Amino acid sequence: MRQSPNIVSRNIAGEVILVPIARNADELESIYTLNETASTIWDALDGQRNLADLAGLIVAEYDVTDDVAFADLVELIEQLAQVKAVEIVME
Repeated sequence: MRQSPNIVSRNIAGEVILVPIARNADELESIYTLNETASTIWDALDGQRNLADLAGLIVAEYDVTDDVAFADLVELIEQLAQVKAVEIVME
């Protein structure tokens, strides 16, 4: 899993903002903000880590169980996939 090259991210005042590179006028209104946990995952989406690795980052950084971390991670990845902010990397 990695960040899509069609998304620009910026950290502004401690908040990560995702902006799609617009291909049409409809996409200009699509700006997304990430909370602290989602920002941690976003920064780690380098195409090298799998879901288990990413869940491990959440467990190490936040006071949460493995099961909760993995469930929350899957939900976040699904949301990011819906807005085409992530790409699946096949090895």
